[in-house]
Amino acid sequence: MRLLIVEDNLHLARLIAERLTVHGFSCDQAHDLQTARECLGAASYDLIILDLGLPDGDGLNWIQTQRSRNLLPPILILTARNALEDRVAGLDAGADDYLVKPFEIDELLARLRALMRRPGLRDQPVIEVGPLRFEAASRAGSYGGVPLDLSRRESDLLELLMRHAGTLVTRRTIEDALYNMDDTVTPNAVEAVVSRVRRKIEGAGGQSILHTVRGIGYLIRSQPQL
Repeated sequence: MRLLIVEDNLHLARLIAERLTVHGFSCDQAHDLQTARECLGAASYDLIILDLGLPDGDGLNWIQTQRSRNLLPPILILTARNALEDRVAGLDAGADDYLVKPFEIDELLARLRALMRRPGLRDQPVIEVGPLRFEAASRAGSYGGVPLDLSRRESDLLELLMRHAGTLVTRRTIEDALYNMDDTVTPNAVEAVVSRVRRKIEGAGGQSILHTVRGIGYLIRSQPQL
């Protein structure tokens, strides 16, 4: 699950990113609306956490403009504006949730999980490819009922491949999904994550499920092709 945090308070943005990363999210940070637009043009995000008072504009106007072009994923506004009319204006502008500062990180996490469960954020809240199963909200994978004990990147990879089951997913697509813009990605980073996921699936009894197309990418199939 990849998030974009749009917040001009650098310390707060970094703190939110650090706490969310611990709980399995991959986070990029933008400290103004122009950088947020650049991030959206360079990567695909599942959710946006958005402050309203930003150095180069107001978040409400930005939401309305971008929503009219169908350019935004679900948005959680995170702001100090706590009046009822502010909340109403934020939701009417196109935000999906509204949380007032100061806040507890546990409440932010709960609201993000609630957004993840909403129809439309993910094509399927639970994905099944044969005995292989993945639950998007809990980030839990299993094979034949046996839990796979996945790390954050491993669960992101498994979800990506399962949502495109039977279709080749390129290395570049995987890198964009697994790593944020500040991460250093080594040449064999993707291969290492794929290898770990493959071992865990095979350890649970799944053979010939995750396939490599050398130099191009990877795919999941429920049964080996004969």
